[in-house]
Amino acid sequence: MYSALSKTIDQLQIENISEERIKILQPLVDFVQQKTDDKQDININFICTHNSRRSHLSQIWARVASAHFNIPNVNCYSGGTEETALFPKVAETLIYQGFSIFKIAESNNPVYAIKYEDNALPVIGFSKKYDNPFNPVSAFAAIMTCSQADGGCPFIAGAEKRIPITFEDPKVSDNTPEQSQVYVERSLQIATEMFYVFSKISQ
Repeated sequence: MYSALSKTIDQLQIENISEERIKILQPLVDFVQQKTDDKQDININFICTHNSRRSHLSQIWARVASAHFNIPNVNCYSGGTEETALFPKVAETLIYQGFSIFKIAESNNPVYAIKYEDNALPVIGFSKKYDNPFNPVSAFAAIMTCSQADGGCPFIAGAEKRIPITFEDPKVSDNTPEQSQVYVERSLQIATEMFYVFSKISQ
């Protein structure tokens, strides 16, 4: 891990997660543990309406958490019920927290390479529908990261399991003086909860 990212990880306090959130996270723990026990690939697709903020943060932090705890065969994806673009403040926040990020394609929907260590494959970040060919078509857990997508998408084709783990949208802070702080806090919340999930996996 990059040293700046390791410092961010050292700040995470998984012991402070509420009992209510632990209950919400437990189905994902169970899914990952079952796949680990069966020595199967662990495919997780984080889904939100626009695939622009929370689903990307969840995908990236889940990938880092699985690497941190040396859980093998974890593949993390993200998608939306519609395609927009990865919101620039998300990339800015992740850079601030220690990731290395660079654009590999410029467009209205840019493609980013998001690295957490020099020799690991980067997470490829761009907005896409959840059923985009980039994502798995079967044997995956669909993690609904916003209530709008959870309610508006009653059926996710190919999903082995559907698990709502919703987060408050940092978009509420856009164009306010609190924006940077809110994005950092939401990223840290998601990081903490993903680290909790993978800390519970026994091999």
